[in-house]
Amino acid sequence: MPDATSPAAPLRNTRQRRALMAELSATDGFRTAQELHAALREQGESVGLATVYRSLQALVEAGEVDTVKADGGESAFRLCSSQHHHHLVCRQCGRTVEITGPAVERWAAKVAEDHGYVDVNHTLELFGLCPECRASQ
Repeated sequence: MPDATSPAAPLRNTRQRRALMAELSATDGFRTAQELHAALREQGESVGLATVYRSLQALVEAGEVDTVKADGGESAFRLCSSQHHHHLVCRQCGRTVEITGPAVERWAAKVAEDHGYVDVNHTLELFGLCPECRASQ
């Protein structure tokens, strides 16, 4: 098992992981492990829910997938770019837009500096209604 100073082992390219990545690629929104599992099963994939959870966690740790906590506290997952970014997520349909925020980055760096912190990470997720969902109300 790798320690904190050694690089993580490469992810195994299993049939289940390929199917999961294909399903994640098919949408621009965040989806829960249960939603992904159900979609894979509907496609005839024989994959267990525990395998989906383990694969998603490994993909998050490898930086290939982002995760957010939805309004109900459940984790949701999405393929994302490798550059630092934040998310604007529709509460109704899950549509997601990647956003960058130079002002947020400056603010986070200033707060860390003011308190003597170094090597600081942060996440920012914005939730609202996308134009399509707002129009349908």
